[in-house]
Amino acid sequence: MSNPKRRPVHQCQCETCQRHPSSQVARRHKALNRVITDCDEKTRRRLVGLLAQQWGPQRISLLHRITGLSRNTIQRGQYEITHPMAEPAHRIRSQGAGRIAVEKNNLAFSRR
Repeated sequence: MSNPKRRPVHQCQCETCQRHPSSQVARRHKALNRVITDCDEKTRRRLVGLLAQQWGPQRISLLHRITGLSRNTIQRGQYEITHPMAEPAHRIRSQGAGRIAVEKNNLAFSRR
């Protein structure tokens, strides 16, 4: 059973993937992005935060280019891992939450 609202897989923007798209590093980055695509926002944030901790503080920019997540989101994931008591109680946005997609909004106005 497939999820119609599934997030698209982010295309890595790092220099290695741009120059050598079939390299082993590029394959690892694609695999990481495939895993992140299947996660909810909280798990995604924490997973990339954990990677940032393991790779070192200067790697937040690299993870930003690989995953497409903002630097603030990655730093927040790091904080949530190191301070587990500071997190809000199990809050994850429900499916369909947030703003209306631009395409849907434009479609609604074009029908009037």
